[in-house]
Amino acid sequence: MVHPERKPRAPFGVRRFDAVFRFMALQKTGAPAYSAAIALVLFFLLSVSTAAQSNPAPSPSQPFGQIHRLTEQGKFDEALAALNQLSNSQPPPNNLPHEFGVTYYRKGDYLNAVKFLKRAIAEDSNDSEAAQLAGLSLYLSGNPAEAIPYLEKVQSWYPSASVDASYILGVAYIQTKNYGKARAAFAKMFQVPPDSAAAYLFTARLLLRFDFGPVAEEYGKKAIELDPKLPLAHQLLGELYLYQSKIPEASAQFEQELIINPGNPVAYYKLADAYSRVQRFDEAEKLLQRSIWLDATSTGPYILLGKVLQKKGETQLAIRALQRAISMDPNNGIPHHLLGQAYRDLGQADDAERELKLAEQLQSRENPKP
Repeated sequence: MVHPERKPRAPFGVRRFDAVFRFMALQKTGAPAYSAAIALVLFFLLSVSTAAQSNPAPSPSQPFGQIHRLTEQGKFDEALAALNQLSNSQPPPNNLPHEFGVTYYRKGDYLNAVKFLKRAIAEDSNDSEAAQLAGLSLYLSGNPAEAIPYLEKVQSWYPSASVDASYILGVAYIQTKNYGKARAAFAKMFQVPPDSAAAYLFTARLLLRFDFGPVAEEYGKKAIELDPKLPLAHQLLGELYLYQSKIPEASAQFEQELIINPGNPVAYYKLADAYSRVQRFDEAEKLLQRSIWLDATSTGPYILLGKVLQKKGETQLAIRALQRAISMDPNNGIPHHLLGQAYRDLGQADDAERELKLAEQLQSRENPKP
């Protein structure tokens, strides 16, 4: 609950659902848990206000108005300088540690943010915004265990956080291996019962994303036990087994997924991937065609189709599939590399050299040397 004397500031043009979506999109399945914090550092630096219409000088009744405008414009050092000036005034304005903490948080200086936010909480134990931002700052500075008590107190959302507190709390629980509480947090976020099959599935998906494979498998199986026809549960287990190179187990799970949900293009694509790894190329080709028929906007099936056709010796068809993938995503080095190999197989040396060189450049751009 927000303290009656302090209302959260207006949203900075970032809606709650969009914040969660963009946060999750920055992460890769199987990445280490700490990659979430790295991704968030970039994300939390954005905030554009549409509320400010003028720039009047701060008045004694509103000493922080100009500072808020500076932070909304991304001028954090100027805002901090102005706060330091206010701190030298006699008497200093109320809520100064709160303002310092929020400004440091939005700047991405989480260690200083924690220091001032803790002071704000000491001054006002009902400062829920400070408690939430302290928890987020602790999490982002690599201290999930310390973050949890703050986030547990406040699970409502504040505009200055630009993220769903339940999500971060759930991730912190995962990183401290408190999986039951993580499931409860994610269930609250998705508005499902904490002991439901859906709650286990959501948690399994996030466990897999943060590289907690064994627990993800346990939760995926639990979801299927609670609801054998739950869509995407078998797919999740299939992805896990495919990542572990357990091809028969992965194939069986994807096949089950397609029985439950025969219109799932991703399941066709993933099953084709499993079949291709054991050289079942004809079956893989048919599955990839079905995946593309259902969803022609994804590059993955076209790339895999190019690989499969090349393995079958149908190089010209492989080139067409890979060119299609490149037209959809020209900055992806993988189809360029495969296309270079296909041209080389046909004896088209110049085309092969061009594509292989471009693939190498794109790879270097994606993974620059330290």
